[in-house]
Formats: sequence, C-alpha cells, structure tokens
Amino acid sequence: MPQKNQPAIADALNALLADSFALYVKTKNYHWHVQGPHFRSLHLLFDEQAAQILATTDLIAERVRKNGATTLRSIGDIGRHQSIKDDDKAGVDADTMVRTLAKDNETLLERLHEAKDAAEAEGDIATSGLVDGWADETQQRIWFLKATEGY
Repeated sequence: MPQKNQPAIADALNALLADSFALYVKTKNYHWHVQGPHFRSLHLLFDEQAAQILATTDLIAERVRKNGATTLRSIGDIGRHQSIKDDDKAGVDADTMVRTLAKDNETLLERLHEAKDAAEAEGDIATSGLVDGWADETQQRIWFLKATEGY
C-alpha cells in the first residue's frame, strides 16, 4: 500500500532518478569511446560503474511510487529534472572522462543527501535506509575514479 503523497520525497527522488539516468548514459558513452594506453581497465571500470548505476534506477522509481507520487515518464522528463550535464563531444580524452565522472558522481551524492534529508524530515525510514546504500556505492565509485586519475 503506497504511503500518503509526500511531494518533497518524490521530488528529491525524481531528481535523483534523472541524474542517475544521465550519469548512466554518460558512463556508457565513455565506456564505448574510451581510448588510449589504459583502454581495457577504463573500459571495464566504466562498464561496471554503469551497471551499478542502472541497477538503482528501478529501486528509486519504485520508492517514488511507494510514496504515492508519479515518477519520470520519458527522456524529455529526465532532461527537465537532471542537473548532470550530457557530454556529446567527440574525442574526449580518457583523463577528462575520469575527472568528469568523478565530478558527476559527486553531484549524484549531493542529490542523495537531498533525498535523505527529505526522507528523514517526513519520517520515511525505508527511503532513508535505501539512500544510505546508494550513497555508499556512489562514494566507492568516486574513490575508484579519483584513485584512477593520473593512473
């Protein structure tokens, strides 16, 4: 049974969902286009991180629904809610990819903090607890990317 409509939680989760999709697509873009002497390790790292990000999207959307609200419905809707910018440039070098993904994961972590704050303000311990796990995964991705900088 869905909880009463809690717009602050739903808004924070939908923003988190939009940024998760934006980061997923950017990470896959970099996975497909990385080149250079560290191709294999970065190609695998980006693919692993993209899969981890994608795995959270359904859980985030379901939390929105469990909070009595609707979630994102289209790519356009994602675009209206995302704060992580797309990267359509051709020929992005591997170092820039790593730095950009680290920064974007930090942005996602900020969104996670917003979702946690909204959930705790409404006493939604289930959402708050889930956010803790997603934050830990995001912090690990940031750590891996920053440890990779400069190889």
